[in-house]
Amino acid sequence: MVPRCITIAGSDSGGGAGIQADLKAFAAAGVHGMSAIVALTAQNTREVMSVYELPPWLVRAQLDAVAGDIGLDAAKTGMLFSRATIEAVADWLEEHPLPLVVDPVMVASSGAQLLQDDAVGSLVHRLLPLATVVTPNLLEARALTASEGSPHQLAEALVGLGARAALVTGGHGEKAADHFYDGKEHLEIPFERSDVAATHGAGCTHSATLAALLARGLALVDAARGAAAAASGAVAQGLVEIGSGDGPVDVLGLAGR
Repeated sequence: MVPRCITIAGSDSGGGAGIQADLKAFAAAGVHGMSAIVALTAQNTREVMSVYELPPWLVRAQLDAVAGDIGLDAAKTGMLFSRATIEAVADWLEEHPLPLVVDPVMVASSGAQLLQDDAVGSLVHRLLPLATVVTPNLLEARALTASEGSPHQLAEALVGLGARAALVTGGHGEKAADHFYDGKEHLEIPFERSDVAATHGAGCTHSATLAALLARGLALVDAARGAAAAASGAVAQGLVEIGSGDGPVDVLGLAGR
């Protein structure tokens, strides 16, 4: 059977990030992708103009619908926006445990806030303890841990908050490497960094690929290496000609077709 993976996140009308980026990454990684949309956004390559949150009961209904018929091998969360949505998603995941990648999307690349201030505590206390791995960038890791430590220290702090493993991604760091920690072992996962003005959706692509590879049965460290390579390649071939802002990454190799 083809592995099955779901993304629980917001929709990006511009197609570069969110649900749309996740489904592309799922396809590129060879899994059947599904979605539980928590919010609709009006956005493009320059800005997020508006966010419309869907009611938590509908988020749960989407999860029930796909799990009850198609089944799930892994899941990832992205933009969850509010405390109410996080609580509903956490409740469902507690009842349906499965490999879970938590991508704590807090701020869009355009600078728009995608997680309400009062939702951060719920993300930390309800969702991180359910995570197989949490994948913040450097800025998100510092916000979640309320500290200014190194990736090594931040990864340890995130595991201390309840996640089984942490992967602090290196896209915003000085060093082109993700830092992995599973409570026992620290590991740096290097990747190629490209100076390309098309990074929109890189974080989503990374976490979605990681979830897809877990759905395919890869060990966590191997899945983390695969996610780093996929995100790096997607940025390298990013679609700079799309839009007038930061263009979308290209995990499907569209530019070469």
